[in-house]
Amino acid sequence: MQGKIVKGIAGFYYVHVAGSGVYECKAKGIFRKDGIKPLVGDDVRIEILDEKDMEGNIMDILPRKNELVRPAVANIDQALVVFAVAKPKPHLNLLDRFLVMMESKGIPVVLCFNKTDIGNDPEIAELSSIYAGCGYPLIFTSAEQEINIAELKTLLKGKTTAIAGPSGVGKSSLINLLQSEVRMETGNISRKIDRGKHTTRHSELIVAGEDSYIMDTPGFSSLYLSEIEAESLKHCFPEFAEYEGACRFGGCDHVHEPDCAVKQAVESGRIHRKRYEDYLAIYQEIRERKRY
Repeated sequence: MQGKIVKGIAGFYYVHVAGSGVYECKAKGIFRKDGIKPLVGDDVRIEILDEKDMEGNIMDILPRKNELVRPAVANIDQALVVFAVAKPKPHLNLLDRFLVMMESKGIPVVLCFNKTDIGNDPEIAELSSIYAGCGYPLIFTSAEQEINIAELKTLLKGKTTAIAGPSGVGKSSLINLLQSEVRMETGNISRKIDRGKHTTRHSELIVAGEDSYIMDTPGFSSLYLSEIEAESLKHCFPEFAEYEGACRFGGCDHVHEPDCAVKQAVESGRIHRKRYEDYLAIYQEIRERKRY
């Protein structure tokens, strides 16, 4: 019988089998011997030990199409990256790090700005101007007023989606609107630090419909892009792609080189300056790290 791991706690793995339900399973010892750890999102084959009590063993882990280290999860079709329009104010360098991480893993992104009910029009227009040209589906929502939730459901239909973003942006509130299986605990914003209290304790796939799963992930405060080389960073900014090969020098990193088509696009407003500034900051950080 084949299913998908939707949760793993203390050596037990909960496997959702379409049409049958969720089985509590242990993993065979051979996985430990081979240094393989089942991940939430893994497609697995199980043997049934007790149909009445819904218990089984994981016999085989099917090949993964991708995996993330944090959160530890496999076979993601896309990431829904959620930031707030306001309260907390979006940390755009952190947002761009999320986008770079997903690009480096080849995971498509839907970019969502939540809390439009407490943001003002200039804030929304500014975010739209920065990210509308990056090639990601862009959606502005209000979980509080249920604005654009139907459109968001359409973007998630038939896919396994990891929902990522910092604490306090309303991820759990959105998840509560996107499915009816599980009620996520929602946390209050800490007034003192203007950040959310962490409410998600572990990765868990939630069945949101036929062949549709969503996963809440622990909130992030920073991201270290340890696997990415400075020279490959430019490929993680999709809006740079159309200028590839148009620079004077082949292999241009779009940093110090003269006659750089990307820098010209920034000057003319075809690439947003904020995105380019974050590219430079991340590029320099990677270069500095390699020096030490």
